[in-house]
Amino acid sequence: MKYGPMFERIDLHLIRVLHTVLTERSVSRAAIKLGMYQPAVSASLKRLRELAGDPLLVRSGAGMVPTVAGLRMIEPAADILRSAEVLFSDARAFDPATATHTFSLAASDYLDPLFLPTLVTQIKAQAPHASIDIHPLSRDADYRTHLAQGTVDVVIGNWAQPPDDLHLGRLFGDEVVSLVASHHPAVRRGWDTEAWLSAEHIAPTPTHPGARGVIDEHLAAQGLTRHITARCPHFGLIPAMVAGSLLVLTTGRQYCERYVGALPVTILTPPVKFPRMMYYQLWHERTHASNAGRWLREQIKSVAASLRASESTRAEAA
Repeated sequence: MKYGPMFERIDLHLIRVLHTVLTERSVSRAAIKLGMYQPAVSASLKRLRELAGDPLLVRSGAGMVPTVAGLRMIEPAADILRSAEVLFSDARAFDPATATHTFSLAASDYLDPLFLPTLVTQIKAQAPHASIDIHPLSRDADYRTHLAQGTVDVVIGNWAQPPDDLHLGRLFGDEVVSLVASHHPAVRRGWDTEAWLSAEHIAPTPTHPGARGVIDEHLAAQGLTRHITARCPHFGLIPAMVAGSLLVLTTGRQYCERYVGALPVTILTPPVKFPRMMYYQLWHERTHASNAGRWLREQIKSVAASLRASESTRAEAA
């Protein structure tokens, strides 16, 4: 195979700088993520601009954005980095005790609040030299693209109908319940469907404009709409908001159980019947055969199973 002069001027480190600068859209943030000094990243960016004959990253208002050419380079750069990682790391058995791999995952905060802390603890206990990047499933997150580009290894969340173009592993199912303050009138009086729908509900901020979560999708399918008076992008803060108000949070029982006793809140069964909330991990074909990817997915599966088992033990004891 014959390589031209351009090939001789590019190394893997330069590709890594290119991908990081374009995805972070900031030289300073890229420097932090790469563990480099900012002038060194700036020098690499200057070299990349010369090679490309394009500025790649330009200022826009208070921030920076990739040029058209820069945008086109993000996915090929991710392909090169992922291929290089697979080329060497998967040529031998993955040994977590010595691995310096970076695990990257995106997770919904609707999960059991103990899930991510337990997962990080377990990964670091078995793979002490590995790094972990956790990304939120925010309204700006395009998890399909992140999985395809290799920015994220695994996405964890709940879907009524998970996408069929990705690999999928079921983690657990959970009963849908409503969490209310202990002083909420429904604790004493109970509620019918009309009272529940007209109560003041709090819901997470939609992941993108017009998006509905599994609760509202199910209600809409039955021609029902609940009265949402508050939204919050930080799901972990919602139980405390519920505790001091008449707001109603409807989500999985396992999530709500973690706050009973810690806050003055009570779990009630909603009068509308819901299917169980199903939680999955999703991954792309590109990491399906990866030894490191398989190991990460096994850790996620085992943590989900352990938390579910501990919840069942607590329920039996109660």
